[in-house]
Amino acid sequence: MIPHPVYPVIWAFRVSTRCWRHRTVLKSALGASDVSVWRRYSTPIRGAVAGMEEILARVVAPLPTYETRDKSPPPPESNSLEFMHFYSSLDKEDKLGVLTKLSQDFGVDHKSVSELAAKLLDTQLRDMATILQVEDRLRYSLTPSYKQLLNHISRVEGGVKFLVDLRADVLGIISSKASESPHIRDLNGTLKSLLSEWFSVGLLRLERITWQSPCEILQKISQYEAVHPVRNWTDLKRRVGPYRRCYAFTHAAMPGEPLVVLHVALTEDISDNIQSIVREFATLDSEEDVNKINAAIFYSISSTQAGLQGVELGNYLIKRVVRELQSEFPHMAQFSSLSPIPGFSSWLQGLLSQYRKEGRGSDLLSEQEWKEVEQATDSATGAPATEALRKLISTSEWMQSERLCRVLEPALMRLCAWYLYGEKRRGYALNPVANFHLQNGATMWRLNWRADTSPRGVANSCGLMVNYRYFLTETSKNSALYLQNKFITASEQVLGLVSQFHKNSKL
Repeated sequence: MIPHPVYPVIWAFRVSTRCWRHRTVLKSALGASDVSVWRRYSTPIRGAVAGMEEILARVVAPLPTYETRDKSPPPPESNSLEFMHFYSSLDKEDKLGVLTKLSQDFGVDHKSVSELAAKLLDTQLRDMATILQVEDRLRYSLTPSYKQLLNHISRVEGGVKFLVDLRADVLGIISSKASESPHIRDLNGTLKSLLSEWFSVGLLRLERITWQSPCEILQKISQYEAVHPVRNWTDLKRRVGPYRRCYAFTHAAMPGEPLVVLHVALTEDISDNIQSIVREFATLDSEEDVNKINAAIFYSISSTQAGLQGVELGNYLIKRVVRELQSEFPHMAQFSSLSPIPGFSSWLQGLLSQYRKEGRGSDLLSEQEWKEVEQATDSATGAPATEALRKLISTSEWMQSERLCRVLEPALMRLCAWYLYGEKRRGYALNPVANFHLQNGATMWRLNWRADTSPRGVANSCGLMVNYRYFLTETSKNSALYLQNKFITASEQVLGLVSQFHKNSKL
């Protein structure tokens, strides 16, 4: 987060004001006689969850019968607020207990589902109206009781943000394997389905972030930047200034909270390195020359809410931004990302370790390349050279040596091309950034050497970056080929490097 002598004071005042207002709303909703409920959850609860079953039984209403589903009055708002503040007061372990209890004991009535499923089979020879009615009853019976609570929470102030954060907790439980319960996974599916509806693209607002945007937004843009960290206020001012654009999707239910952020550089040609975009600054007050703007480079896209994982936002943001830029610059025809390659270095180090153990180090590089590596690292032939190369790429020191860069460039370029193009998970690109852009219909267009020479860039991807180019007339076709046939559309440069990999390396 960017330091500033004034903003922390403003920030603390605004936060304290919001907290005071929220407490007032809660007390009003609960009524004077129930203010004790607020006091009960105003401090964190440790150890066993006090009264968990009683609270859940009170706030999770039974699913109304099919006949009364549209006639049942909504529960009081205080139920939603009580659950929100109760849950927020818990530590990580107790949250797991509440979510487990909620998903197991307040889910679907499996007995009712089984009976209706059997009834549906018995009605297959009846008229269509009867079959459709039974199907509708069965569909309704598959609704977990807790879904009503989630829906009611979404209607109170701060409720949608609470549910986004709650799903982040659920995803954390699943990824950490803190619970193997299928009920937790079902809860995750229910939350994802609801959030996908609430955050559909038609309900999102596209905002351009400028230096005149509210300080809270600018602070969050800086805080959420996950690809190329913002160093200071001058850096941030440059990223929203001339020859740059910053866009974010926002939602009415989460005011002042950017959901996904896209940074764009406006350039003459498609950039082949990040240094020219985020480190080599022109004067801050320079005016844009439209004649120097021929390409839009998407150099950073960050999702800010862990709880919205799997809810499609980034793809739609890129499409909306392309339309915005075409409107502003009608002559613009080049759209491309300049993307990091997270995971390449760790994949390569794992590969080198495996080959060293198996005595197959010579399979990765040509004989001449190994000789140059041995000379550059003063190592012996065979396993020592393989281990020396593995240790070398684990640091950023080799990037300072022109000799080592020259020696390693051809090998690392083709190995990285294979990693992006050939390494798969369930038939799709293993690299998550590649998978994202390929799903959007982009072309794997150009691999760039020494494109990110920062310590982070060298550590993650040996300094390599890749352009995924968006040919607007081909994105729909490319996306369909990738999603349906698992076919990656790539340029001659990338395919040529893959061909060199097959010629010089053996996996």
